[in-house]
Amino acid sequence: MRRLVDNALAVTKESVKTFTYESLNNIARLINGVSALLLAILLGKSNILEGAQGWELRPTFHGPRFPRWMENGVSSFNQFIHELSVDSDSSSVDYASAEDEPDEIYRSTPSSPLSDGSGTCRTSAHINHDPHWTNWVAYIFSWILLPARFLLRIPFLLFRLLSSQESKASLDTGSPRPRTFHPFRKVHSSKDHVVQRTIDRRRGVIEDLHLAIEIFIEAIFDMFHKAAYFVFSPFAAFRIFGKWFSSPTAGDKDIDYNVSNASVPTATLGANDPSPRERNLTLHHTLNTDARTCRDVITELGYPYEAIHVITSDGYVILLERLPRRDARKAVFLQHGILDSSMGWVSNGVVGSPAFAAFDQGYDVFLGNFRGLVSREHVDKNISLRQYWRFSINEHGTEDIPAMIEKIHEVKTAELKLSHPNEETTDEQPYKLCAISHSMGGAAMLMYVIIRRIEEKPHRLSRLVLLSPAGFHDETSFLFTVAHYICLLLAPILALFVPALYIPTRFFRMLFNKLVRDFHNYPAVGGLVQTILSYGFGGDSSNWVGVLGLPHYNMNDMPGLSFRVIHHLAQIKRTKKFRMYDFGSKAVNMEVYGSPEPIDLGEYYSLIDIPVDLVAGKKDQIITSSMVKKHYRLMKDSGVDVSYNEFEYGHLDFTFAHHEELLAFVMSRLLLVEPDLKRQSSPKKALKLKKTGQARSGVSSD
Repeated sequence: MRRLVDNALAVTKESVKTFTYESLNNIARLINGVSALLLAILLGKSNILEGAQGWELRPTFHGPRFPRWMENGVSSFNQFIHELSVDSDSSSVDYASAEDEPDEIYRSTPSSPLSDGSGTCRTSAHINHDPHWTNWVAYIFSWILLPARFLLRIPFLLFRLLSSQESKASLDTGSPRPRTFHPFRKVHSSKDHVVQRTIDRRRGVIEDLHLAIEIFIEAIFDMFHKAAYFVFSPFAAFRIFGKWFSSPTAGDKDIDYNVSNASVPTATLGANDPSPRERNLTLHHTLNTDARTCRDVITELGYPYEAIHVITSDGYVILLERLPRRDARKAVFLQHGILDSSMGWVSNGVVGSPAFAAFDQGYDVFLGNFRGLVSREHVDKNISLRQYWRFSINEHGTEDIPAMIEKIHEVKTAELKLSHPNEETTDEQPYKLCAISHSMGGAAMLMYVIIRRIEEKPHRLSRLVLLSPAGFHDETSFLFTVAHYICLLLAPILALFVPALYIPTRFFRMLFNKLVRDFHNYPAVGGLVQTILSYGFGGDSSNWVGVLGLPHYNMNDMPGLSFRVIHHLAQIKRTKKFRMYDFGSKAVNMEVYGSPEPIDLGEYYSLIDIPVDLVAGKKDQIITSSMVKKHYRLMKDSGVDVSYNEFEYGHLDFTFAHHEELLAFVMSRLLLVEPDLKRQSSPKKALKLKKTGQARSGVSSD
């Protein structure tokens, strides 16, 4: 009777698991199919997707690939848990041979910017299915034959369980004994997985649903199984309970394998003591989100890293990150744009990232971060939400950048004095500092240089390389135009209720992180989202879905967008001038700027005393090339040493896509600035050399 109940429970459990899995799989197929249909009828979608770097889409009605724990069937859940526990603690790295991988695996998967020429990416595998009318027939028949497949699988599962019970009974002596866990034999060809050092281990929402349902079904049927065991073996149950109450650990040795909750033992190959050790999964692995930081990416690739916390004059704590070359006399400062972080400068790995390219060229690399994180770092720990987000582009250019550059000057000057104690340069700045900025970072950098010149303070920069800089926004997409006018009309009300735009809670940030993973796992869904975003941004061909998958949008923190920054950009669009923030009151403007109107920075371009390189994207619809040319014409008319270049890029391609020609151009601009190698000896050293020379001349004369 007990064996019959065990078999019935086992068959029922497998049937429920199979039914739920097939249901979820069909829902995923339906979503992917509907997305493919919508993508097919959207006008111009091919041009948008072809422009996205690393994005090649093949919409298909075929179901998505199995989650890792279901690749060998729905009953391989325990094997998945074992493999996950081994992988989470193993320090070894497996690399698959590129010769064994078919090219189709890589071409059909939309990749994030982390996947272009980088060791910081995950190579996902999706089979390339060419769309054909037979796919429609297979799709329809898969739904028609679903009940038949379900019914036919029940006898097979029943036969397999009965045969396994008979083989187990032949070895059983009749008494309950503890279950022995044998290590699973992992036999994977190179076609199963492509593992890289910093693999993206995130699961999407669909995969989490599969795993959660599997765990729930296992728990429910385990409870019924234990109940049946206690009913059919009451004396054994009483004996176990007695041992539980008599000794907290004595009863654990005699618990039957059906009622034990043992952890899966694992062994590490090549360890000094290869005996099995229990691995317990932590909450971090359970949530399975990608929360890597810029530090993680840099250190995993073998580069040096240093974090410097900078406090601005108004109390904001911002992070200045560094790839240090302490004895280098040439340094570069990279500043990100809107809704971005320093991650953008390292997201393409060793080959395609500007930060690594500059470091390899011998530069001391500094990565700046603007204020405006969800974590709200400030010296005042009790600062209110509204007060923290009360900043515009003004504060980026007059508070954040000055604080970071002054910190760079302080650090570099001290380090060079330590490394060259007997040398003095002819200038108070013994190094050359260049700046590379993108988007809003470019506007803030221009504001910084001009304001420092107006205040007659040193800006300490030798050259500016501005990638699609903000500042002029006469030409924007329809969506941006509507948003700007709404912002101008409702600014007093929106400022009270919407101090900033960001995802407010950890749960929703985690959900967003996992949804982006699904955009990559399901090509048609990801292609539809990419197309919609491209339409919304005026047809810009940047890889928007890939950018959303960057780990700085994680459950712990993310960059936000202050309402005042949005309002500032709307003011610039309305006035068609590169101006500082208008507080809406002549009295306040007079107090801040000394005039009733904000400072028009374009009128002060003549104060720029360093070379400026402007770079525009022909496919950039966020900041069009004509707006960058407006910067160029004003600078040229003001006598600034300025150059202008265009590339076939979208707005985000300047930082999030791997372009060798862009890196070559940026590095060539930096190499035009040579460090001042003219040094004079200190008086003590000169006196010492003089005495040494006199002594040598005296010896020679003797």
